[in-house]
Amino acid sequence: MKQFKTLFIAAALFITATTLTTAQTKVAHINTTELVTAMPQMKTAQAEVEKLGKTYEADIQAMVKEYQAKMKQYEAEAGTKTEEENTKRVAEVQTMERNIQQFQTQAQQELQKKEVDLLKPITEKAKAAILKVAKAQGFQYVLDSAQGGGVIMAEGKDLLADVKKELGF
Repeated sequence: MKQFKTLFIAAALFITATTLTTAQTKVAHINTTELVTAMPQMKTAQAEVEKLGKTYEADIQAMVKEYQAKMKQYEAEAGTKTEEENTKRVAEVQTMERNIQQFQTQAQQELQKKEVDLLKPITEKAKAAILKVAKAQGFQYVLDSAQGGGVIMAEGKDLLADVKKELGF
């Protein structure tokens, strides 16, 4: 009987401690994707990335046109040239093809790097605002409710409107 009483008291204390701990934890959520997308700096960054992408695309188009013109010219002249000259021309065209592929790869990498460089300060600013608002409102945890963010149900406080207000939009 004494063991049962001790076990009952220990269980009651454990349940009380767990309930108090859970009751004191404040959790909020925010859709960070929606926040970052709505930030004015994001539109500027997207425009800059698009502009750079169009520049690279124009350069690639010009290289392809030059390649196609050479191919056409070499094919038309192939019958009048020596075997040695035709071999050199084939090598030249293959080099042009490799250069186009390398440029495309390099352009894609530079475009991705530029996007990361432009987005980093925006996301850091958003994170700082989220932390500031959450701390001011007494939340210990803020979950990301963006699609794929791991939050299945979000009934707690949504900080999106408050963070937007903090960021001035």
